[in-house]
Amino acid sequence: MIYLKQVDVHAEKFPVLDYYPFNLELFQNTEKVKFDTPITLFCGENGTGKSTLLKAIAIRCGIHIWQNDSGIRYEPNPYEEDFYKTISVQWEGSPVPGSFFGSQIFSHFAKNLEEWAVSDAKMFNYFGGKSLVTQSHGQSLMSYFKSRYSIKGLYFLDEPETALSPSSLIELLNLLIKISLQGHAQFIIVTHSPLLLACPAARIYSFDNPEIESIDYQDTDYYKIYKTFMNCPKEFIKVPTLSCQEHKHFA
Repeated sequence: MIYLKQVDVHAEKFPVLDYYPFNLELFQNTEKVKFDTPITLFCGENGTGKSTLLKAIAIRCGIHIWQNDSGIRYEPNPYEEDFYKTISVQWEGSPVPGSFFGSQIFSHFAKNLEEWAVSDAKMFNYFGGKSLVTQSHGQSLMSYFKSRYSIKGLYFLDEPETALSPSSLIELLNLLIKISLQGHAQFIIVTHSPLLLACPAARIYSFDNPEIESIDYQDTDYYKIYKTFMNCPKEFIKVPTLSCQEHKHFA
């Protein structure tokens, strides 16, 4: 099911061009991003704007993002959270609800759920029937994913692989495929994981070029690097030559 069909970037509305994220060339050059598959994946190096765009789209879609606003910055960026003001979204039909997942956000949510359950233990029934904080982080994530994504909606995930083992990532991949085939959910995911990027029939967008572009799985840097590394890890591992004095220090 496709609920969100396109995001338009209005570069003429950028308030500045010398502050992040408006100083990124790919945002200045990208006019639109289309969503034509139930699962869309954003990939690219750190700092290329993947999570920034993901959050901006979520805000434009009316989806609340839990976050701690009390942090103090040495050099605050007054424009860092303003990208959503310069984009617009196009729905296939009527807007749908959804949620935004991030590892830190989930940690806060799990603790809040624990407090809510003190007054109403049935709250756990919506998330696998168990306390999320008494399970391992990976187990609690999968409990959350299985329960939350069974509901019709538009779902944003920011690097869900952060706390998941390879086997759990494969479990998440199969869960996303199963749910998307059921036709009630659409996913937009930022990831560095070659396992998630292997999702069949998903649209992959690369943020490593002058503009956001669709890319095939085997053309992603993640696929190439991991494949080359697995075939010959010695080519990547650099062991420095130690002097006699350094050998004594580490002995």
